[in-house]
Amino acid sequence: MELFSRTMGEGRPLVILHGLFGSSDNWQTLALRFSAFFHVHLLDLRNHGRSPWSDEHTYEAMVSDVKTYLDSNGLTDVALIGHSMGGKVAMLLAQKHPTLLSKMIIADMGIKAYPMHHQHVLSAIHALDLTQLKTRVEGEHILERHLENAGVRQFLLKNLYRETKDSFAWRMNVVALERSMPEILGALPPGESWIPTLFLRGSLSNYILDQDLPDIEASFPDSQTKTLEGAGHWLHAEQPEMFFDEVMGFLLR
Repeated sequence: MELFSRTMGEGRPLVILHGLFGSSDNWQTLALRFSAFFHVHLLDLRNHGRSPWSDEHTYEAMVSDVKTYLDSNGLTDVALIGHSMGGKVAMLLAQKHPTLLSKMIIADMGIKAYPMHHQHVLSAIHALDLTQLKTRVEGEHILERHLENAGVRQFLLKNLYRETKDSFAWRMNVVALERSMPEILGALPPGESWIPTLFLRGSLSNYILDQDLPDIEASFPDSQTKTLEGAGHWLHAEQPEMFFDEVMGFLLR
């Protein structure tokens, strides 16, 4: 599958993979800062953003998509950032194709399986009847009844676009993503990667717990974990300065 990308800057390649329900658009502000040092590639993973849709949404398929992109663009010695679902794509890519990567940053994602916890987001998505929706403001009011967090509402609304003058549509394949949720939340397959890796976790997030660290270090022996204080799961958006400093310190070291 040929993935949509946004690129900026010059130098060594830095590829960024977004999380579930996200897109390259979520990373543009940080990417612009990274582009002063790197040739940044922001990818839309399959079934997200402006990339093609497919009934298949597995980590194997997403790794294949990213590998195809790297090969097609002649990218090697790649620094890779992956957030949440994109983090698991990055980790599996590192296990399967380590010669392509130089360093890796995993943003708030472990290697374990996670329990189902997106029901409230999916309920909010389904509450929007796109055949009847007239304005984005109306859509936000509907989401507000289902999602207390304003940041999450705005995050979802970035996926909503006006398909025609009279109708809205999602830039994500909701049907495929919902059907694939057990796969998305599943554990990383057993494996090992010696790619130098920085795991960043939010102090307000429960995605990487202290008891998860031994298993992470067994799979990624050349890794370290740092905690961003005051950040939740969307740590790059909630604490962008801290995130930028940690990433740059790791990549330029």
